[in-house]
Amino acid sequence: MSKIAAVAGLVVLMAACGDKSAETPAVDTTMQAAAPAPAPAGATHDVNMIMEGTAYKFVPAELSIRAGDQVVFHNVSGGPHNVAFWPDSIPAGGKEVIDPQLKDQIAPLSSALVVEPNATISISFAGAPVGEYRFTCTPHMAMGMHGKITVQ
Repeated sequence: MSKIAAVAGLVVLMAACGDKSAETPAVDTTMQAAAPAPAPAGATHDVNMIMEGTAYKFVPAELSIRAGDQVVFHNVSGGPHNVAFWPDSIPAGGKEVIDPQLKDQIAPLSSALVVEPNATISISFAGAPVGEYRFTCTPHMAMGMHGKITVQ
């Protein structure tokens, strides 16, 4: 029995010390990062959704941008919040630009609710018609949480 153990030990030792050049080359299994999404063509504007004291508001509540700019709404405090555009208070053709960007809508032209702190809602105005885009926060509409984006 000890001879078998000695032979087995020698086989293992020889295999460990064998010619490494005959082995299969190592495969790189690291994940390659996906190419970053292209940056918006225009500027990025930030709007905070906050509760200050007992007042719910967008800061700034009014914003002038250029067609091609992006607006990022940040849930800072007092959530849940969302961004809901008034269908009768946006330019003709605006719905076709905004609506496809709003994932998990709770209504047409109305984003999903953001609950997590620092969660964002991003809307690109690339291809948006010039004019005023009035919006509100659905849960805080009765409390006067309204805003306006003017696309120039």
